[in-house]
Amino acid sequence: MDPTQVADLLRDGVNVALKLASPMLLLSMLVGVVVAIFQAVTQIHEQTIGFVLKLIIVVGVLLVAGGWMMDTLQDYTREIFSLIAS
Repeated sequence: MDPTQVADLLRDGVNVALKLASPMLLLSMLVGVVVAIFQAVTQIHEQTIGFVLKLIIVVGVLLVAGGWMMDTLQDYTREIFSLIAS
């Protein structure tokens, strides 16, 4: 395996990781900002509100997009295994 193949494989791995993590991270960040604004306006400073809402969002994203995430990860794994076999 030459260095360009290794670099391409690592680049693809980073792209897959970003693709899989970005929906959960972006939505939980958005919920965090909305909860922070709500808490600043109402002066309710309860830490569990933000945590529970973020947890619900992450679980919801996993339920909705879990199949797509698994397919993406399987495709990348198959690509790696095919490179190992050749």
